[in-house]
Parts: sequence; C-alpha cells; structure tokens
Amino acid sequence: MARAIGRLGWRILKPTLVIAAFLALWEVAPRVGLVDPIFLPPFSTVVQAAWELIRNGQMWEHISTSLTRSLAGFAIALVVAVPAGVAIAWYRPVAELLNPVLELFRNTAALALLPVFILILGIGETSKIALVVYAAFFPILLNTISGVRTVEPLLIKSAVSLGFSPLRLFQKVILPASVPAIFTGLRMAASASILVLIAAEMAGARSGLGYLITAAQQNFEIPDMYAGILAISLVGLAYNGVLVAIERRLSRWRTQR
Repeated sequence: MARAIGRLGWRILKPTLVIAAFLALWEVAPRVGLVDPIFLPPFSTVVQAAWELIRNGQMWEHISTSLTRSLAGFAIALVVAVPAGVAIAWYRPVAELLNPVLELFRNTAALALLPVFILILGIGETSKIALVVYAAFFPILLNTISGVRTVEPLLIKSAVSLGFSPLRLFQKVILPASVPAIFTGLRMAASASILVLIAAEMAGARSGLGYLITAAQQNFEIPDMYAGILAISLVGLAYNGVLVAIERRLSRWRTQR
C-alpha cells in the first residue's frame, strides 16, 4: 500500500516539478537579463496583469465568449461526426459514396478556409462557429471510423449469436468498444476547436481570447497578451480534463471483472 501511494505521489510530483521549474525560469530569465523584460515580462508581472483582467471582468468576458463559440461548434461537430463515422465504418455503400468528398476536405486546413467562411457567412458568430465545426468534425469522424472498424470481431459474432438486433448490437457492443478511439478524436477535436477559434478571433472579432491577445499586442500591453495566452492554455487543460474524466466513466466496464 505504501509503495502504491509513493508511486502515485511521484507521478503527481514529477509534472509539478517540471512546471515549477519552467515558471521559475520564466520569472528569473527577464530579471537577470537573459531576455528583454519588455518582450517577455516576469511571470509574476503576467500574473498581476491576469488578476487585474479578472478583477475588472474583462478576462471572464473574453473566456466566456470563446467558450460559447468553441462549445457550440464542438457540440455540432460531435452530433454530426459520430453518427456519420458509424455509418461510414459499418455500411460500405455509405463509405464508397462519401469517401471522395471527405478525402478532399479533410486534407484542406481549416485556417485556409477562414476567408471563405467570412465571405460566405460574414464576420459574425456564424462564421466562427462554422470554422470550429469544420476543424472539430474530421478528428471525431476519423477516430469514430477507426474505432468501429477495429472492434473485436469475436465480440460481434458472440452478440449476433445471442440474438442481438442491429440496434442493440450498436448500443451494447459497437459503441462501448469504440469509446477509447472516439474520445481520442474528441480530445484532438477540442484542441483543434480552440486553436482555430483563437485564430479566427484574431482575424476579426471584438471579443474573445484571440481578440484579447491581438488587442494587447497592438497596444503594447505585453503582460495582458501573455495573460491571454495563459488563459488559453488553462482552457485547453480544462477541456482535456473533462473529456478524460468522461471517458474514464464510460470505459469503467473495461476494468470491471
């Protein structure tokens, strides 16, 4: 028991030490002249700027705006991509019909289409959410296809022999066995949705973390710029943490005996 606790503590301590070392280097390097403090302020200065943005409400306004856009696009991509991935993986005619179009678009970077989205949908919320949908759709779709196609055939044969209907087969066998692959796609999609949204907000927005970073850089408020970058990192970590927690809950049956 003590050994297990020790291993767990070390697993927690290792990343903590690495992060602490990085932040210490960030704090010390500008103060001793290794980098110009004008362009890379000490970490404590950035924390003070972030606290001021939190105190006056600007940080939450920008975070909530970006989260709303990102979650809306992510949810739409999830609702569309998972059923599409299951259909493509399970039904050959669907795959043969859709694969040429999917291959064309999945090799086109989302940011390359940003001007197209803006021209067609305008510079408002619709174009930003649509760009997030596009960026998040393909990681979820491709991992869903992979997950369904790699389900153990013996599981499927056993379920069929027990008289499972197609719907029950999907519900009890295919989808549970595909959860790890699907959630890998969800985590990739969450990261992509944040990145493309920040880029879209930098190109044309009046709120959001991308706008905060660009406005701070243009006004030479460098600590505020780094505060926005830190906020993006924390939002990404929160996204990933929530998805990992949900995946563990849904995959709990794998560890049960």
